[in-house]
Amino acid sequence: MLTINVAVLLAVIVFFRLRRRTEARSRLDEKFTVVIVLALGVLIAPTPVGRGILDFLGQLASGITQSGR
Repeated sequence: MLTINVAVLLAVIVFFRLRRRTEARSRLDEKFTVVIVLALGVLIAPTPVGRGILDFLGQLASGITQSGR
């Protein structure tokens, strides 16, 4: 039996949706893409990968704020 990780499936969908030209998108299409990206974020957040991304972004943000001083 083949199982598909929903987060991976959503990541593939987002990748192909964002490859399209901006002019070819309607407002409804853009809103749908935002909903898919938010769902992907909710699925990734509690995983170790999500925690790693959060830690990386936190370190990046603190580095930027400290370099501005």
